[in-house]
Amino acid sequence: MIKTVPNNDAIAAVADLIKEGRNVVLPVKGNSMLPFIIGGKESVELIPPPKAQVGDVILAWVDGTHYVVHRVISISADGDITLMGDGNIRGFEHCRQEDIVGKAINVVAANGKKRSLPNDSLSWKLWNMLRPVRRWILAVYRRTILKMI
Repeated sequence: MIKTVPNNDAIAAVADLIKEGRNVVLPVKGNSMLPFIIGGKESVELIPPPKAQVGDVILAWVDGTHYVVHRVISISADGDITLMGDGNIRGFEHCRQEDIVGKAINVVAANGKKRSLPNDSLSWKLWNMLRPVRRWILAVYRRTILKMI
């Protein structure tokens, strides 16, 4: 028998495990973190969150409504953290440090292989600078590389 649990309830249970100091592997849905995380095919390994830094990929309760796995793109002086998915071309979410459930340290493929997430790497910095043209890059990526995976 399969039981379906709402995302927010499941993630609340994940949050409890992370608060106990455990690493948790959480499947990712959607394409908002392309090209670094492929939703539906990969998972993220989460650890208890240290103080957020620009470039970190985090699981957070955003805008008081839902959880997302997105990247920190800025932190204001008053502590407001702005998030955006790597595969998004617009749209931001906001949270505070206390809303962060965990920090993603690895991407886990379906076969169990792990790879680290770029957070201050050249690849992520370049991708961030390409935000104005991401739409076209992602369109090509979805129609070619993603179909081969």
